[in-house]
Amino acid sequence: MARAKAAYVCGDCGATSPKWQGQCPGCGAWNSLTETVIEPAKPGGRYEALSVTSSVQTLADVQAEEAPRTPTGIEELDRVLGGGLVHGAVVLIGGDPGIGKSTLLLQALATIGLSRKVLYVTGEESAAQVALRASRLAVDASAVRLLAEIRLDQIIATLKHEAPDVAVIDSIQTVYADALNSAPGSVAQVRECAAQLTRVAKQTGITIVMVGHVTKEGALAGPRVLEHIVDSVLYFEGDTHSSFRMIRAIKNRFGAVNELGVFAMTDRGLRGVSNPSAIFLSSRRDDVPGSCVLVTQEGTRPLLVEIQALVDDTHAPQPRRLTVGLEQNRLAMLLAVLHRHAGIACFDQDVFVNAVGGVKIAEPAADLAVLLAIVSSLRNKPLPDKLVVFGEVGLGGEVRPVQRGQERLREAAKLGFERAIVPLANRPKQPVEGMEIIAVERLEQAVDACR
Repeated sequence: MARAKAAYVCGDCGATSPKWQGQCPGCGAWNSLTETVIEPAKPGGRYEALSVTSSVQTLADVQAEEAPRTPTGIEELDRVLGGGLVHGAVVLIGGDPGIGKSTLLLQALATIGLSRKVLYVTGEESAAQVALRASRLAVDASAVRLLAEIRLDQIIATLKHEAPDVAVIDSIQTVYADALNSAPGSVAQVRECAAQLTRVAKQTGITIVMVGHVTKEGALAGPRVLEHIVDSVLYFEGDTHSSFRMIRAIKNRFGAVNELGVFAMTDRGLRGVSNPSAIFLSSRRDDVPGSCVLVTQEGTRPLLVEIQALVDDTHAPQPRRLTVGLEQNRLAMLLAVLHRHAGIACFDQDVFVNAVGGVKIAEPAADLAVLLAIVSSLRNKPLPDKLVVFGEVGLGGEVRPVQRGQERLREAAKLGFERAIVPLANRPKQPVEGMEIIAVERLEQAVDACR
């Protein structure tokens, strides 16, 4: 049988070249050729007569069944996955070096191994190093099968021979295919190895979890197609110098996206945090200017996070606008709205905003909390005690409603907060026990409510 050959394909026009060139011979684009595998053509033509192996059916006739899941034994990880690992699914998990990817997966495999067959494929570490980590974490590794290998053909052969229920590939950047001449970790190698492993998972029903490296910008290294061919993409968030780690689902074909799992790094590995809001607010003081508590929504979980702002006189021609955990361009827009509709100017002030705990907040419901924290810091006056805030602020100064306002208020009341500033449309129909609700339509009304 003819063997697959490597070729170089232009990413712009699709032209093929037998060797790498700086300029595409087809369209003239520079540095657009990437190595790929060209499958040999079958004798008799590519579109020879084929027997029909599957029948076309009406979508309404298809029985929709919930995919059975395998719990990992780690509640926060199961939350992010949507309930557990799905039979035959491929999960990609990425994060900064040393943040805890291998630690978490080894803990999960040790738990799953008590009832299922598992396999750990390590390409970055030796078998002795993995055993040393298992000993340090004090996990029961007696049921965890281990393979130290980076050759794709050998890994696939072992998967088919061992037939595990769950397999971990640590990491996909270290695996290489003999059909390609490029080094492990290159775009061509990562794409080809991921595609082959995904094909094996779908054919055999093995659940495969692949560990991926990230770039200095924090995105998954390798081709973007890597995120498209897998079923779930999980990202580790948080500072490696902090004891807290967060896992967020960016893509999940078997569950909700943007779910967040919170972990604490201990000397025995990662432990799930059942009430992260209490931990994020544990060191907060009510009498500090520039501090405001936001109720954000991460997937199905309401989360209370402290927003800190510092406004100070600038000593440079251009005032600085810096955010940590929030979108920086949105801060400039909010400051313009604050000046125009509330009459509070910060054009000669440096403004720094931080989401405490390493949380990254992307939803616009943080707008009102950010602005009230800025006003508090500018006036050097703390906000009222036991106050929580959420709401989106528009360019016209209006405070717009956000989703799941009732759940946010219930979570805040559970943690002892007694007052809330919310959009008028989010005012609950039934009063929340022990909480005063201040519903506002305009930004200036929210600012006046904090005097």
